[in-house]
Amino acid sequence: MLNEMMHRPIVNEDVLHFMRTQQALPGKLGELEAQAQRDGVPVIPHETVSFLRFLLGQLQPKAILELGTAIGFSASLMATIAGVNSHVTTIDRFPVMIEQAKKNFAKLELESQITLLEGDAADVLPTLRGPYDFIFMDSAKAKYITFLPECLRLLKKGGVLAVDDIFQAGTVFQPIEAIPRKNRSIHRHLNEFLQVITTHPDLTTSLVPLGDGLALITKNAETIVINN
Repeated sequence: MLNEMMHRPIVNEDVLHFMRTQQALPGKLGELEAQAQRDGVPVIPHETVSFLRFLLGQLQPKAILELGTAIGFSASLMATIAGVNSHVTTIDRFPVMIEQAKKNFAKLELESQITLLEGDAADVLPTLRGPYDFIFMDSAKAKYITFLPECLRLLKKGGVLAVDDIFQAGTVFQPIEAIPRKNRSIHRHLNEFLQVITTHPDLTTSLVPLGDGLALITKNAETIVINN
C-alpha cells in the first residue's frame, strides 16, 4: 500500500518540511494522522490537510462526496471541518480499508455524519443523484478520466471538484518512453485527464503543487460534456 510518490516531493524540501511540521491537527483527528504517518499508511500529506482545512472553511459545503476512503482520515477531516450540518458520502472497494475506516469513524464519533458506500466507484457513482457541493477524488489514478464525467454530473454548478495525486512526482510530464511499463497506463490516463480539465471551456481549473499535486476544478455550467 506504500505510495512511493509520497517520498518524491515536487517542491523544495525545506519548504516541504516546514509545511509538514506546522499547523498540527488537534485531538483524535491529529492522533489518527500521526499514527497513519508512523505506520506508513497512505493518507493525504499534511500540507494538503492544512489547505483543505482552509478551503472547506471558506466553502462551507453541506453535501460532500469522496472517492477513495482508505482508512477514513480525509473523510473524517472533511466532516469535522465542514461541521455538524454537513454530510460526507465516501466510496471504497477494499474490505481491509473499509473495516479500518468504520472503526475510525466510530472512534471519532462521526458515524452519523459519514456514509460509507462499499463497492467500485464505477458501479456506485451512476446510482448517486447529488448534487454535491464538494467532491474529493483520491482513488485509482488511471481511473480519474473515467470517473470525471460522473463526478461532474453529480457536482452542483459552482461546486468544486478536488483531485489528489495528479503529478506522480513530476513524472507525468516525461515522455511515456521514460516511464516504466507498469506505470504507463497511469501516465497516459493522467495526461488525458490533465488535458481535459485544463482546456474544457466550462471548467475553471487550478493546479496546486501540494503533496503530489492537487487539481481544483470549478463547474461553470449545469451540464458538462466530456469528449473522450
